Amino acid sequence: MDLCKKVLEPSRRKFFRTMIAACPLFCLGGVELFAASEAKKPVQNTGEKHKFLENSNLNYAQVFDFAFAGFFLPIIRNLGNEMNKGEFIEALKRAAEAAGKQSGQFMAKSSPEISLAAYTSVLKNPDPFWQHALTTEIVEDKEKAFEIKVTECLWAKTFREAKAGDIGYATICYQDYAMSQGFSPKLKMIRTKTLMQGHEYCNHRWVWEG
Repeated sequence: MDLCKKVLEPSRRKFFRTMIAACPLFCLGGVELFAASEAKKPVQNTGEKHKFLENSNLNYAQVFDFAFAGFFLPIIRNLGNEMNKGEFIEALKRAAEAAGKQSGQFMAKSSPEISLAAYTSVLKNPDPFWQHALTTEIVEDKEKAFEIKVTECLWAKTFREAKAGDIGYATICYQDYAMSQGFSPKLKMIRTKTLMQGHEYCNHRWVWEG
């Protein structure tokens, strides 16, 4: 049995997909989910700040470089060396799709209502994280259609500078479709351009069907 088949044995395949799925959800596109869960935790005033909570003095670009270029990408690339390139990218997409759906379902459970307005509220009123990670322009904002143009993306910048735009698209961008469906089967995302793929901007459009 060759090495590629070994990696894709049921038990190893399960580990591979679980590990890859966890990275986009908790390390990549799921930062807002972690922030939401943390906000619900009671604040304990002990008078002392644990060292884990101290300011690291890293800017946003340095945080992304550390998390992705320094940690995530080396692991992913080593896994990719065990497989055919095309099969590897497709495996990443499947894992990211599963993670995106889970993320959308989590958002739905945490949302006061299931609607297009609720789903896109973070884009209309971005918190400091999103303000620093993305530069966006609202193109359309209607009851059943919402579109933004993303002209700067820290994910795209980080992955493309590491010459890993294909991995970035498979793990970061691809899960956006499943996230929408996970939030509601009525929500459809349409996109033909991404910065991650080298286009001049991302054209995210969401349509509420029904």
